[in-house]
Amino acid sequence: MALVIVETGKGSKVLEIAREAGVQSGTIFLGKGTASRNIIDRLGLSDRRKELVIMIAETEIATKAMDNISRIFKFEKPNHGIGYMEDVSNVWGTTSCTVGYRDLDEGDEDVFNAIYTIVNRGLADEVIDAAQGAGSMGGTVIHARGSGIAERQKVFSITIEPEKEIVMILSPREKTDGIVNAIREKMKIDEPGKGIIYVTNVAKTYGILRE
Repeated sequence: MALVIVETGKGSKVLEIAREAGVQSGTIFLGKGTASRNIIDRLGLSDRRKELVIMIAETEIATKAMDNISRIFKFEKPNHGIGYMEDVSNVWGTTSCTVGYRDLDEGDEDVFNAIYTIVNRGLADEVIDAAQGAGSMGGTVIHARGSGIAERQKVFSITIEPEKEIVMILSPREKTDGIVNAIREKMKIDEPGKGIIYVTNVAKTYGILRE
């Protein structure tokens, strides 16, 4: 699975480039970057509105698409956007790709995790504060939207009510446990109804600079 975060209005261009590389479909979500001001020059995540583009394709096609997107959008430059790829074990609802899972080797360099925290609307800033206190460089907030109380969205196979927020944080693997524990403690995640956290392995990143 390939994910790209760019300024609002550029998601369609991302999908256009991806389709040229063989990706058959993708989804654009609206979000907001939350990087602290002192690292905006290093990350493509500011306080401005963002679009999150999610695409699923075979590894070879997804890699080609991400390489092209990174080159055209100049992800190597600050504030031009970021992208990353996650391992997907199974895919349902599409016949356009077959995806195999691989474990990340302990010796892999620059390995990141993606931390997803789902909380009630209005609490995303508290999640970000807790994460930054544990060493996070920032994240992206996705607002689940619906026109009626019965309408729901599904993100990563999890049903999200319209009043929820999803906080996405990219974390170097060595910082992940500390960030997750900080969020769990501040948000009381282990109590019923307080939220959900899940963590995935990131196979490759674009536009992320290590300190």
